[in-house]
Amino acid sequence: MITQDIVRKCWDEAGNGNLALWENDTITLVPADYCGETKGKKPLVVLKPIPLVNKYEHLAFALNDEELLIKIEDLVRAAGGQITRGPRA
Repeated sequence: MITQDIVRKCWDEAGNGNLALWENDTITLVPADYCGETKGKKPLVVLKPIPLVNKYEHLAFALNDEELLIKIEDLVRAAGGQITRGPRA
């Protein structure tokens, strides 16, 4: 997974539900009341986009916020996933 891809997806989906990050590097939109399991499989992490990106006026600010990037990376790694940071724009 690429950290900035997750931030972009959070930005795009804020207000539409939560994001489930899966072991196979996919990100899916799930309802706010998601039970945490689909077809017997659990995602690595379920993120709530609004609290993560709502404070930023522009996507570029979120993509370059060191604190946000570290927070997402720590969550994914703590769940056993692999994540890398893409180049800065």
